Amino acid sequence: MRLASARRFGQTHRPDDCDHLELVHKGTEVEQRYDWHLTERIHHENGRGDPFAAAIRATRMPMVITDPRQDDNPIVFVNEAFQKLTGYAREEIVGRNCRFLQGPDTDPDSVERLRTAIETETDVQVDLLNYRKDGTTFWNALYLSPTRSHEGEVQFFFASQLDISDRVESQRVIAEQKAIVEAEVQKRTLALEEALAAKDLLLHEVDHRVKNNLTMIGSLLRLQSRQIGDPVVSSKLDAMLERVDALATVHRRLYQSDDVTRFDVGTFTGSLVHDVIGASGRADIKVDADVDRLDISSSKAAALGLIINELVTNTVKHAFANDRPGHLHVSAKAVADQAVIRIADDGYGMAAKGERVDGLGTTLVNRLCRQVQAVATWDDARPGTSVTLTFPISE
Repeated sequence: MRLASARRFGQTHRPDDCDHLELVHKGTEVEQRYDWHLTERIHHENGRGDPFAAAIRATRMPMVITDPRQDDNPIVFVNEAFQKLTGYAREEIVGRNCRFLQGPDTDPDSVERLRTAIETETDVQVDLLNYRKDGTTFWNALYLSPTRSHEGEVQFFFASQLDISDRVESQRVIAEQKAIVEAEVQKRTLALEEALAAKDLLLHEVDHRVKNNLTMIGSLLRLQSRQIGDPVVSSKLDAMLERVDALATVHRRLYQSDDVTRFDVGTFTGSLVHDVIGASGRADIKVDADVDRLDISSSKAAALGLIINELVTNTVKHAFANDRPGHLHVSAKAVADQAVIRIADDGYGMAAKGERVDGLGTTLVNRLCRQVQAVATWDDARPGTSVTLTFPISE
């Protein structure tokens, strides 16, 4: 079946032949030629005329057919739905190129896509801003496809339109609302970041001041210790001084940390061991440290700092008493969701257990462990003693 051009029918048909369907015999083939200009008078309700043309004319989807064999590819058929959509009468549409619906705000890139599809004789789907006869705009979801003869020659372009103005307007409103929400979120985020930065600065300042105050208290204790002649009292003050120094170290590390909410207890343990050995002047104690980064909540930093200080100082004092040389092995690892800190020595061993686990230091360790859900376990390492501190990494 081949569709003849409207121009030809305009020359051969009389006005009263508007619903005529011409059959042209070529050998055994019967070709139907439709008068696209005059299908408005086909009475499809009564079954008269060509049903295909009648269906196109009656459908509620706007449709046009253009003839690329004529100059400027004019419209040769238009249905009633297209006329209602654009506001133009049939006589104002037929014979014109579809570009008459374009206006100043029609996207040139979309028009170029349409032009390229016509030149390359391919299908195309594009959304165009079109203009009605009264100047109002509508968004047109245009689908264009070529109609070919048996020989493959493009005879017509079939174009359907769909008014998607409501959808485009909804998308525009959604985009505007999204932009407003994103701007508000960005504004709130900036405000929160500024507040968080101020909070971090304040907490850093607090840690800095606490560290300075603890350092001052430590200096006062040292002065007092030097003036006390009683070695027992002086020893008690020295032990208290070590705890104050441990707390000062905790706050110094919090002050230096980028994240004031987290405390690296693994690195702290390694540093504290070296500080305690250095302060004792015991060069004959060799340290083997294998510590990983273990970030915990800063709310647990002071308690765990005191616990680790007690374990380390207790080991140095008792395992290597009487100037006994030796090795101290320290490890800090994460096992599943638990932090495991182990301090092992090759000193006197569990024979000194009575001194280690029954004094003020042990009482302090047990009470602080309950605060941070930690467990401290002493074992006979043979030689020496090992103590393992286990506690949850997360809250």
